[in-house]
Parts: sequence; structure tokens; C-alpha cells
Amino acid sequence: MSISSRHTWSRRRLPLVAGTTCAVGAMLALSSPTASAVVPLTATASYNCGSWGSGLATLTAADSGTNKTIKITSTAITMPAGTSADPNSITTTLKLTKTSGGVTSQVQFSAKANPGLSGGNPITLGPLKLTSGTLAAGDSTNSTVLPAPPSTTNWSLQIVASSPTSATVPCVATTTQSAPFVW
Repeated sequence: MSISSRHTWSRRRLPLVAGTTCAVGAMLALSSPTASAVVPLTATASYNCGSWGSGLATLTAADSGTNKTIKITSTAITMPAGTSADPNSITTTLKLTKTSGGVTSQVQFSAKANPGLSGGNPITLGPLKLTSGTLAAGDSTNSTVLPAPPSTTNWSLQIVASSPTSATVPCVATTTQSAPFVW
């Protein structure tokens, strides 16, 4: 085999290799969105939930690229004694104030996701998915502070338990978050 025949063979492979590389690059560019970092990942805010208690709650945010979620936990907010909730029997809705380019609006996160809970147990709610409004990179969200008392028309966080205890628990945020989430 002469040197020129090796170069001919290599010249024939070059377009194939280049074409394959371009195809792989295009597939990666068109694949599902990558996870975006939310900063910070956790923040705290105080909520007044009436008979379920008042105090600090931890909000944990996540952005998978396709789903934006927030999980809520609190040792200060608990189910009242003598009540309980089966797994995934609590519908929780969280209203947050969104700021995008200096414009303020509202977004909501909601889901029916919880572990089994009983009276006196700290709450764990979510992850709640973004269900109302949109969030783009750089948008920020913060707790929606409202005056007390919480009611069916005045709430920042609403907890609706359905099994075996039925209860609608409106809560108002009494402080903004320790730091807003930046998506």
C-alpha cells in the first residue's frame, strides 16, 4: 500500500467523521433542557397557619430544566392533636411574588404530595410544582406577605387535607424569605 492510498482512505473518512460529530452535537443541543441552578437552594420564611401553628418554614427549591418545584418543611407548623393525613392526601398551594425585569406578578406552586402525618407531627409538603405563571432564568420569587388573620380569601399558603381528616388551612406569610429564589 502506497502513502498516497493511505491519504485517499483518510480523505474519504474525514467527511464521515465530521458528519457524525455534527449529528451528535445537534442531538445534544436538541435534547431535553438541562437543570438550572436556583440560588439559594433553601430559604426560610415565617407563616401564620392558625390552629396548625405559626413560625419558621424552610422552602427548598429545585429546577430540573422542565419542572420547577418547592418543598416546604416546618417544625413550628404541625397538624393539630387528634388529626392525621394519609400519604398524598394534602393539596398544598403556595403563592409567591415574582419579580422579572422590575415587573411584579404572582406565581403559584401546587401539588398533592405529602408523607403520612399525624397530630403534632411537623409538616412536610411537596415537592410542589409550578402550576400558575411562568419563571424564566433570572426571575426571582419571594414569599407573599399578607396581613393576619389568614382566611379563605387571604392566604399565601393553603393546605387542604382530605383523608382521613378534612380541613382547609389558610396561612399567611408574616415575613419575606431569608433570601429570594433566583431561577
